[in-house]
Order: sequence, then C-alpha cells, then structure tokens
Amino acid sequence: MNSVVWQIGVDEAGRGPLAGPVAVGLVKVAADFDWNLLPGVGDSKKVSTKNRAEIFLGVKLLQQAGKLDFVVMLGDAEAIDTKGIAVVIRECIQNGLMKLQLSPIACHIKLDGSLKAPAEYSQETIIKGDSKELVIGLASICAKETRDAYMREIAPQFPAYSFDTHKGYGTKAHRQTIASIGLSSIHRVTYCKNIHIWDTV
Repeated sequence: MNSVVWQIGVDEAGRGPLAGPVAVGLVKVAADFDWNLLPGVGDSKKVSTKNRAEIFLGVKLLQQAGKLDFVVMLGDAEAIDTKGIAVVIRECIQNGLMKLQLSPIACHIKLDGSLKAPAEYSQETIIKGDSKELVIGLASICAKETRDAYMREIAPQFPAYSFDTHKGYGTKAHRQTIASIGLSSIHRVTYCKNIHIWDTV
C-alpha cells in the first residue's frame, strides 16, 4: 500500500426502510488527508443531526476546493424489489467508483460491514468500520444526509405517508398508514408484504 494515492471510504444508508432508495456513499481523500478539516466525523448513526449537516456542508465545500471528492449513488425501490438489496448495493459501489474515475492501482478502499468492491481493487471490509475508520464514517454521513434530503424532497408527492418524518423506515405510524391505504410507488413491495392491519394496532 506504499504507492496508494487515495483512500476510499464506502458505506450505505437505508438498507432497512420500507420505502425509498438505498444510498451508497463513496468518499475519496488523499492518503495524507488532514482530518482536522472535518472535526466530529464518525458513524452517522451516532453523530447528531445538526453535526451531520455541518459535516456534510464541509464536505461539499472541500469538494469545491478540490481537497476531496465524493459521490452518493441511489438504488431505487423497484431495483431493490427486482434484484435484491445486495445486488443493488454492489452495483451502486461499482458505479460510484467509475464516477470517481478511480484507478485500481492508485487507491485502497475501506468498506463497512459486509460490503465489497470489485475484485480488481485493493480493499478491506471492516466490521463497524463507520465507527473505526474516519473515511468510512464520512461515507456513512454523506449517504445518510443525501438519502434523508431525498426523502424530504419527495415527501410532498406522497403527503399521506409522512416520508419527511420517518424517511421510509418502518415506524408504527408508517406501518399503520400502509395497512390503511396501501403502498406508494416508492415502497419496497418485498419489504412490505407481511404488513397487515392487525400487526399495527
């Protein structure tokens, strides 16, 4: 890894919701990136909403300044139903690497949990990597912020579901709405097939 120019972090957000896309964040930083430029980076689930927003704004400013690069790829509900979540996430990773124009010989990829990159890349999968590796934690923040923004943006098209509140996750209120009025076009049918009215009362 002595010749590594870029460190890449990969993580996803939205694997479990009943509606909306899965988001896969990929962050590209120099091997000697100064993490003092982004204080507070960590697992997106443990960073406060306010701090996540501030960090994500910092990421976009650093991208504009050419100090890092990132992309967030979205895999929609239809693709998840058709192909399965694992395949969709794998495709998002591959497409994100292509979008970042990464050469396999110049980068090392760190992925959270069970995620994997195409075999030609130097990589390591790290359990709870979003808590252990800053570059993975930053990818998780980018993924979550982008997905949450998407769900807020699309919410007015589906006012009955309150997507801006629960972001598509299976809260009791969300499950009750599904049981009462059925699914929207952005629901994952395969995730919702066992929801019945008697499960939500």
